[in-house]
Amino acid sequence: MTAVNAPVSGASRFSLRIAVFGVLAAGVALVLVERGYRELEVRLAGAILRVVTSSGVYVAGNRESVYFGLSGDTPFGLRMTPECSSVFLLLPLLLVTAALLWFRPQNARRLFFSLGIAAIAVVLVNQLRILTIVGLVNGLGTDEGYYWGHTLLGSLVSVIGGAISLVLFVWLATRKTKAEKRAAA
Repeated sequence: MTAVNAPVSGASRFSLRIAVFGVLAAGVALVLVERGYRELEVRLAGAILRVVTSSGVYVAGNRESVYFGLSGDTPFGLRMTPECSSVFLLLPLLLVTAALLWFRPQNARRLFFSLGIAAIAVVLVNQLRILTIVGLVNGLGTDEGYYWGHTLLGSLVSVIGGAISLVLFVWLATRKTKAEKRAAA
């Protein structure tokens, strides 16, 4: 059995280019609004911390900082720097989406669905990283907790979570539906 690519009409080619350009533009836009995006991430972290802790939380969004443990003896603040943002974990997903859209435009709907799910996973992984840091600072103290939470375990959470998100994206984007499997058989 051989596979033959159907010719792509001019209108479809234009739509394809627009879709690829849109995904790449979203990546550029994320980089350009990265500071505002970090503010949103910090606000999300503050909302999550308010649910899981009763020790007092304050969010200084304009400083990309979240403070916790305010009712205790050792309050602590985390400032989200550009390297800690999930923006730079989302960029590879956008680039892979653009490439797959270019080479397999017939899978556009599936690619955008996969991108959405993987993007949510990346954001949640970054929030898990923040919760890891907070938990270890609360449990081990400021110096040791921050070291283990940020440098070691937090980095592992980011790397492993980012890899899982990328694998999830590729699996969702390339798997065949039951109807496609039946048609191929």
